[in-house]
Amino acid sequence: MMRLHAVYHRTASLLSLSVSALSPPPTTHSILSSLTPPVILRLCPLRRAVRSIKTASAAMTASRLSNLVPVNAVAGEDGGVGSNGAASSSTAASPTENEDDSVLGLGYCLPPPEIRDIVDAPPLPALSFSPHRDKILFLKRRALPPLAELARPEEKLAGIRIDGKCNTRSRMSFYTDIGIHQLMPDGTLGTEKELHGYPDGAKINFVTWSQDGRHLAFSVRVDEEENSSGKLTVWVADVETGKARPLFQSPDIYLNAVFDNYIWVDNSTLLVSTIPLSRGGLPNKPFVPTGPKIQSNEQKNVIQVRTFQDLLKDEYDEDLFDYYATTQLVLASLDGTVKEIGPPAVYTSLDPSPDGKYLMISSIHRPYSFIVPCGRFPKKVDLWTADGKFIRELCDLPLAEDIPIAFNSVRKGMRSINWRADKPSTLYWVETQDGGDAKVEVSPRDIIYTQPAEPLEGEQPAILHQLDLRYGGISWCDESLALVYESWYKTRRTRTWVISPGSKDASPRILFDRSSEDVYSDPGSPMLRRTPAATYVIAKVNKENDENTYVLLNGSGATPEGNIPFLDLFDINTGCKERIWQSDKEKYYETVVALMSDQKEGDLRLDQLKILTSKESKTENTQYHILSWPEKQACQITNFPHPYPQLASLQKEMIRYQRKDGVQLTATLYLPPGYDPSKDGPLPCLVWSYPGEFKSKDAAGQVRGSPNEFAGIGPTSPLLWLARRFTILSGPTIPIIGEGNEEANDSYVEQLVWSAEAAVEEVTRRGVAHPNKIAVGGHSYGAFMTANLLAHAPHLFRCGVARSGAYNRTLTPFGFQNEDRTLWEATNTYVEMSPFMSANKIKKPILLIHGEEDNNPGTLTMQSDRFFNALKGHGALCRLVILPFESHGYASRESIMHVLWETDRWLQKYCVSNTSDVKADIDASKQDVSKEATDSESKAAVASGGGGPEVSDFEHEGFYSMPSVD
Repeated sequence: MMRLHAVYHRTASLLSLSVSALSPPPTTHSILSSLTPPVILRLCPLRRAVRSIKTASAAMTASRLSNLVPVNAVAGEDGGVGSNGAASSSTAASPTENEDDSVLGLGYCLPPPEIRDIVDAPPLPALSFSPHRDKILFLKRRALPPLAELARPEEKLAGIRIDGKCNTRSRMSFYTDIGIHQLMPDGTLGTEKELHGYPDGAKINFVTWSQDGRHLAFSVRVDEEENSSGKLTVWVADVETGKARPLFQSPDIYLNAVFDNYIWVDNSTLLVSTIPLSRGGLPNKPFVPTGPKIQSNEQKNVIQVRTFQDLLKDEYDEDLFDYYATTQLVLASLDGTVKEIGPPAVYTSLDPSPDGKYLMISSIHRPYSFIVPCGRFPKKVDLWTADGKFIRELCDLPLAEDIPIAFNSVRKGMRSINWRADKPSTLYWVETQDGGDAKVEVSPRDIIYTQPAEPLEGEQPAILHQLDLRYGGISWCDESLALVYESWYKTRRTRTWVISPGSKDASPRILFDRSSEDVYSDPGSPMLRRTPAATYVIAKVNKENDENTYVLLNGSGATPEGNIPFLDLFDINTGCKERIWQSDKEKYYETVVALMSDQKEGDLRLDQLKILTSKESKTENTQYHILSWPEKQACQITNFPHPYPQLASLQKEMIRYQRKDGVQLTATLYLPPGYDPSKDGPLPCLVWSYPGEFKSKDAAGQVRGSPNEFAGIGPTSPLLWLARRFTILSGPTIPIIGEGNEEANDSYVEQLVWSAEAAVEEVTRRGVAHPNKIAVGGHSYGAFMTANLLAHAPHLFRCGVARSGAYNRTLTPFGFQNEDRTLWEATNTYVEMSPFMSANKIKKPILLIHGEEDNNPGTLTMQSDRFFNALKGHGALCRLVILPFESHGYASRESIMHVLWETDRWLQKYCVSNTSDVKADIDASKQDVSKEATDSESKAAVASGGGGPEVSDFEHEGFYSMPSVD
């Protein structure tokens, strides 16, 4: 299976990557990558193509830790709504001066300056530490990309979107420059040294350290010009001098980054996925099809799949996919030596053994499928020597169209094939015993096998461990210790086993057996240390005059008062633990990010322990510190400015309340800077949330998060309306509970309304929200929630904002979100949950926003189109905004600014209910946009990409007669 790139959050260590006891540990390759999920857009067929793109900027995630990246991987494909950043050079079109605010075709508009200034704040750099922890990279980035960047043509093939010009995934983010800082012995940073030698205006991706930390590898692309292809080239840089140069002497060798890109095989050699030199031109699309498109199930197989998007459609798509995805692997040394290895193929992952002697190469091949994405195509895994000689085939898995939709269902055959992190070249993998069907009762359910890379003749794979739940990963340590994880979604059960891989006599034992929903009982995750082979294993710790075996458990520390992160010294044999560090719970929220004393081989000494922490408060931006034992002295190594000082004094409180069935609920309440309840009274309020499913009321009522966390504000965050003097109720828990054999969604609407009623009652009781000026909103499943609340709890809210939602569940008949029953198994549930079926009940104003190129399963753009027509057909006050080129998350500056303008206008007009202010805001927006449109080049780029979002309006209540033909 192709390697996916992970985004690491607070619970994952930057360098040694803690492994949760609740979830799979990171594989070697998840440690080597940190990419945001791709939001991949395609040129709308109804709009003209952009002729030239002169500038581009990267949309980065809004996570508070988005500026941290793992040691050996920097860069990636952006997955969301961008990050705070400098103003784009692209501009928005200006609406006609005499245009009324309710007509179609406003063009792109700008929100009020108090919102715009926050979104346009410069982004912070990303950080990456060297393998020896003696240097730090500051990877500099731009902010929101212009719409012209999204308008680039792309191919939608096999569930992925490809930029054919660059031969990469579509719309990758990038870095603009790299600065290198020495980490001094006293914890301070040395003078920055700029990486140099690459072209001006280079867009940098996939930055990785060599294992010895002496070199960096990265890709470079430049804006297309007459003599430039726009494709990616591989560069290397000497860390000491900062001098960069191309890896290949030939200018004709380009990177193929559709799947894997390159890896360090050793300190002087990279294995690179390149575009085959013999590839030739694009396949010709037949002018006349050779026949009809036919799919058949004459064998009457049961094949149920969710609503995947961007699938192959015909033989031409198959050829096009092969054209872009086929790779020639090349071994390239720093001395200039280049050697092609293996035949061209669609290689999806490249995995060197820890000792560098072997390569595990995964590829996919025909027959392809028109109903599932490429991750389920036939998959072949081979073992090669490091110089490219074939050794043996590990497996060749058939097309997997028939994986059941039930959660915990998996592919048949060998899966999760990896190298043991604690061995030079030993493989391990898992095989299901239930045929991959979670509904089949069998014991054991999964078996873990292990085998040397080159077994002796007749040597069979050895059984390492057997599991009755679904395998969830392994944290390796040595021959005496490894932790194996298993879990089962239906019951939320998770177990951690202690095994001794090198001893057949030692019986496995359960270390933790708990509910994954019970965050209060979470013991934490074992911290991992880096080995000389650049793998990660459980860090053992020695205490003076103590021969017991200790590991470090890094936990979030969930409590009824909020999260209080901790670090425990845990005796793996007795289960006894000693808390050696804990976050300040009064003012600060501090988390352990990584081990900084793991660069030496062997066990760690407690009195020499050194860790990296992140520290923040409600009003202080995240800074990074190095904490050293035994004194536990902390040294701050960053000094990032406050990203939006105008909101530095905002008020934040984590509140608790109860809904009518006794379930405890929580939310984060934000009040604008300087708010005085005695003088200001109740304010307009925006409630923004996202429902979640639970198996128990107790777990649903547990507090998650910390009252001391810094208020990170992304480009489309509801917290932006603090600048407009709104009360914000962020993330009020909306638990949908199905205890025992009950299914949560069978009472979805009832529980949804209970939770919303309790939230509204709490903010009005506190006097911070005006009971007649409360709006509700959400994105994706939160948009689904919003529409349902306006249909079934119209007494609570004045209006709603629903972004990129799904509203008709009959269009997702084989499961959605966490529902794994089909439409035919739970017809009433599907129908009753669908706000589309209750469109006649929605009487409050609803703003629908959707990306025209949404690629998320279940949230096709058609969902908003059909829902808007249903609302309009019943006279509802509604507005639909379709954003050209945007996917499930919005990325371009023009689109994001317009979304903010639409949302602000909606809230002012239908929540605050002051139409004169709305008219003034519209006029101001027109003036601001006109001012920004003085750049003629930007005007041309926007004009060629379309004049603005498509807007459909029905803001006058009354019956609307639907046309007889759809």
